[in-house]
Amino acid sequence: MKDTADYLGLSPHTLYVWRQRRQGPPSFRMGPRGRVMYRLEALDAWVREQEQADSRSNPAHNPLNTPLQERSSRFLGA
Repeated sequence: MKDTADYLGLSPHTLYVWRQRRQGPPSFRMGPRGRVMYRLEALDAWVREQEQADSRSNPAHNPLNTPLQERSSRFLGA
């Protein structure tokens, strides 16, 4: 988990909490001691998903890119 935390720029504790809450990147247990493992490809895919879901990096999710009338009805419950 330390290598994964370093790779993602997070603390191992954050990964532990996310795993307990079934959040964060996909992981699995391996071996007789049940060591928690993360596949590099899965980490990269998860990071891309996070980036696409963030309105600051994905113009399609930025509410300021929606026409004003549509935006006001969507956010004001009109």
